[in-house]
Amino acid sequence: MVEEISKYMLPLLLIFPIAQSTPATLPPEEVVQPQEVRPLPGQLDTVPTFNSNSPELVLKEGILLSTFPPDGKKVPTAHLNFPFRGRFDIFAHHVAKAEPAENLRTLYLGIILHNPSSEPVKVNIWQAASYLSQPDAPFIQLPSFSQNLLGKVFAGPGDRVMSDVLRGMRQEIFPAQIEIPPKQSRMLLNLPIPVQGLTPPLNGRSTLIRLQSNGTVYAASLAMFARVNPDGSERSPTLEEWQNLLDNGDLAGPRDKTPTPLEGTDKPRIYGRVAGVAGGSRWKALLVDNPKAKYLTIPQPGQVFSYALSTLHGGTLGTGQIQSATMLVRYPDTAYRAHGNYGIQYNLKLPLYNNTQNTQTVSVSIQTPLKEDQLIKPGLRFLSTPAPQVFFRGTVRVRYKDGQNQPQTQFVHLVQKRGQAGEPLVLLNIKAGDRSLVEVDFLYPPDATPPQVLTVSTQAEPR
Repeated sequence: MVEEISKYMLPLLLIFPIAQSTPATLPPEEVVQPQEVRPLPGQLDTVPTFNSNSPELVLKEGILLSTFPPDGKKVPTAHLNFPFRGRFDIFAHHVAKAEPAENLRTLYLGIILHNPSSEPVKVNIWQAASYLSQPDAPFIQLPSFSQNLLGKVFAGPGDRVMSDVLRGMRQEIFPAQIEIPPKQSRMLLNLPIPVQGLTPPLNGRSTLIRLQSNGTVYAASLAMFARVNPDGSERSPTLEEWQNLLDNGDLAGPRDKTPTPLEGTDKPRIYGRVAGVAGGSRWKALLVDNPKAKYLTIPQPGQVFSYALSTLHGGTLGTGQIQSATMLVRYPDTAYRAHGNYGIQYNLKLPLYNNTQNTQTVSVSIQTPLKEDQLIKPGLRFLSTPAPQVFFRGTVRVRYKDGQNQPQTQFVHLVQKRGQAGEPLVLLNIKAGDRSLVEVDFLYPPDATPPQVLTVSTQAEPR
């Protein structure tokens, strides 16, 4: 997820590429943008997110994440005993690979919901999307800035899933509602991650589902190889086969690297991958001068300030703020927090106010500065030529009023590399004494590397 752990993801780079190889050249120059970096106002909500991302590469079938009670289960430690009720999200991101290379069996991802009560439970599916890397959303080269009004611009399944859910869509493979009879289970998802016919035989699937239940349910994500029919063809596992794996199976493998403790260690930092329930689904923020203010005064001409996004341990950009969602339950060998906040939506409102005597040109942008915990210099560091690694790849929605006071909504797809300053999402001419509301929304994409910043700048006045 982050640069410190990218070295053990090498087998996955063909499907989730981080960088393209480049000839050996002189390292790019660092460019320091002197400015203030502010913590992001607001906080995560309390909606729990079922976060199934470890092991990322699944070679051994088993339980990926179970919030079922351990009672009656063959491997009690594989079950975290966390009931859901009301609003909750499900995020899953896993990879299948033929190993050995001639073993081309299809891996299936199953997500099962169980109703432990004596009354039927209805689960509404508000938004949902699930895509494969191949053929649904291959990693392709894209410009750093693209208009994406129709949602046709994406690279990678996580990118495409987040774009769909940002638009409020429910993919046609998902029903609007599932009814679960008393004491029974139903499959929410039973989809393949095929590798046959691919070179290399490697594929991945990303999924995000927003749900609301009118009663208590337990959830589990499971990995099982396709069952084989008498004629040798493959079929998907049945509900009974999934239930048997849940009751009698152990954790799927191979296990990812165990994370280092978040505090007080001199070892190289390993964040690990997430398998558990994270606290939070959405971060709403009103960006204003102070908690009692109703507006955000624009920077003085030629000045800049930024708000930190998706900060994490070892990467707070001098704010001291950790935005990574806390884990309500987790397996001991997985991430201590939901570093990166994959699938979490940021809703940011900027009521910009021009307190100068002249019309000012103001830009709002997302940027990917060099990761720091404490700022080495008073400002953010960028690279004159961004590094080859892609650190942010996703769609951002921007809403504002144009010069004719007409409401505008734009969807912009960004591809930002490490150290890239990025282009403005919106450029506004704000008259003296006027206010202008800008709203920025995005879901933090699964294959991104935090942190980023949201930057407000005012053009220097001509001399």
